[in-house]
Amino acid sequence: MSALTWEQVRAWRVARHGLDARAPREEMLEVASRLCGVHAQLMSSAELTLWARVEGLERDAVASALWEDRSLVKQWAMRGTLHLLPAAELGLWHAGLGTYKHYLKPYWFRGFGLTPEQFEAMLAAIAEVLDGRLLTREELAAAVVERSGDEALGEKMRESWGSMLKPAAFRGLLCFGPGEGQKVRFTRPDSWLGAPIARPDPDEALREIARRYLAVHGPASREDLRRWWAVTPAAAGKLLRSLGDAVEVDVEGEPLWLLERDAEALAGARGAGVRLLPAFDQYVVAATLQAEHFMPGPFRERIYRQQGWLSPVLLVDGRMEGVWRHERKGRRVEISFEPFVAVGATVRRAAEEEAERLAAFLGLEPVISWDG
Repeated sequence: MSALTWEQVRAWRVARHGLDARAPREEMLEVASRLCGVHAQLMSSAELTLWARVEGLERDAVASALWEDRSLVKQWAMRGTLHLLPAAELGLWHAGLGTYKHYLKPYWFRGFGLTPEQFEAMLAAIAEVLDGRLLTREELAAAVVERSGDEALGEKMRESWGSMLKPAAFRGLLCFGPGEGQKVRFTRPDSWLGAPIARPDPDEALREIARRYLAVHGPASREDLRRWWAVTPAAAGKLLRSLGDAVEVDVEGEPLWLLERDAEALAGARGAGVRLLPAFDQYVVAATLQAEHFMPGPFRERIYRQQGWLSPVLLVDGRMEGVWRHERKGRRVEISFEPFVAVGATVRRAAEEEAERLAAFLGLEPVISWDG
């Protein structure tokens, strides 16, 4: 078992996340792929997640990829959270997400007052009515009722539309389309992309997804993978053991999994730099269970807040050394930093340069301040 330090792990993740040197803007989709999709509970944060990693990203690049080029697809994915996934890889994710079974348990049906037969009828109706169409939440519920003849399904979809529709997304039957004003609209992925979506074998897909996870978020424990993919600890451990090309490494006494091909590179990792990470950034998500190794002290509650909110982070050489926020005011954007510990002049200037870069991305004039 190789012996590594958390300093090496931080350097490795910084480099694997593209936070030491930005990628060319034509590689935006490759960056999204390497991250295992882009967390998109907040679309503004999804855009800034890519901005932090892509040089010269244009303000409308993500929207264009979603609604014009259709090279990114927005849908509910791992953990039932919204992600932007490369369209070319959608089959892989559908195959993996299709192994989710938690919504087929008796307690799930009891909780929503549905029978398994009603649920399957609803999914079949969703697949039919979304073929070649863009429907709002209300339009989709009405169309499902018309197709199925079951008024109860419409009521359930209106009451808990996210919970009802996530299984359809996991099965590859539903994704987000361009909105209609303030209203969200849905469509069917294959008709939206204009071609059938080929899927690999589900077990092979899970192994490929686990390898991609380790390649960017490793080294990781089975608990890390369990949390990220939302499966049981036993299932996560079995998946890691099934890879064949993953090994255990010792990180300051803690056994963690890493792809064998990456062990030597991790040992020599030197990734460094200063970045402004937005709320819900993947780097912060991946460090959830190991946060004490990614901070200069007991500051977890400043970042990992109540109700699952993850604060924007000032990242310095892989350590989360503070939080920051920005607020638009007319033609200006006020960007303020709250470091957890004293920062030197070099770090402060690098952070301000990132703030100026952010303001340019937003097309606004920066006003920068420090609290501490």
